[in-house]
Amino acid sequence: MSGRPLRLACTAAVLSAALLAPGSAMAAPEPPERTTAALLTDLQRLYREAERATETYNATEEKLDRQRGEVARLDKALAAARLRLHDSRGAAGRLARQQYQNTTAISPYVRLLLARDPQHALDQGHVIGLLARERAETVGRLTGTEREADRLARRARAALDTQLSLAERQKKDRDAVRKRLREVEELLASLTAEQLAELAELEEKGVEKAQKDLVSSGALAQDDHKPSARAKRAIRFAERQLGKPYRWGAEGPKSYDCSGLTQRAWAHAGTRIPRTSQEQWARLERIPLTEMRPGDLVIYFPDATHVALYIGRGKVVQAPRPGEKVRISPIASNPVLGAVRPATKTRSSK
Repeated sequence: MSGRPLRLACTAAVLSAALLAPGSAMAAPEPPERTTAALLTDLQRLYREAERATETYNATEEKLDRQRGEVARLDKALAAARLRLHDSRGAAGRLARQQYQNTTAISPYVRLLLARDPQHALDQGHVIGLLARERAETVGRLTGTEREADRLARRARAALDTQLSLAERQKKDRDAVRKRLREVEELLASLTAEQLAELAELEEKGVEKAQKDLVSSGALAQDDHKPSARAKRAIRFAERQLGKPYRWGAEGPKSYDCSGLTQRAWAHAGTRIPRTSQEQWARLERIPLTEMRPGDLVIYFPDATHVALYIGRGKVVQAPRPGEKVRISPIASNPVLGAVRPATKTRSSK
């Protein structure tokens, strides 16, 4: 190799080593810090993903509760059917023994001709006919009970399989929630106190602007409509929960998630509503924002993953998100999807 190529090769090697050396002045520059707005966007995305995972978990939990009830009901029905089957088999056995003991080669017609008292023979024939019908009914009941027991046993097995499948899905949903919450915690732990303060200030300004825009748009009623008696009870209950912590999957009394709070408030008022915000949006009567009255539910985000209880004057009670407490917030604290009214009939799911 000539001197020039050799010197070039050595120079390249030295430069490469310098670039790769730890702490080298020529090392690759650190990526620029994300802006506060970008951090807030990331944090809000993670919160939404966590809440979406939470509502999925809640829906599976509700299905699992219903399935447990169905399994218990079928087990009880199967036990009763087996008891009836035992009784029917006992009755069939007794009739079989009686038939064997009373068997004769003489036909009822010949018995009537040879009888000293034909009327008595006729009465005996009537009794024999009744016994025959009883045997037929007993055999019929036995056959029907056997079929019912088999059918209930198949349904009970299928219901148990469904329960086990839902329990497995619930575990996956729970793991998904925990993963999303870990991501939130990791992002928050990576921020300085100054960054956290900036995030809070930026978020507050965003909510103030969204609230102002919503009110000025005329989308809300100028004056609150009068709430129903049940709505008043639901509001009073929700306001008594102020200050209690948010916890995913919680339905009270010490902590709540968003839909756990709204469901429990309306249950206290005497109205049963679905467990999750998606089901509340899907099954309750939808109403225009201009017709909202205190006690209605405000649903947020395009996928209906958050819900709050409207209390009037543009305010809601909500369990906001992990790390926060039940509080009163502006209605525009999140992007509004629409409103529903629990106090009317529920619609069937599509």
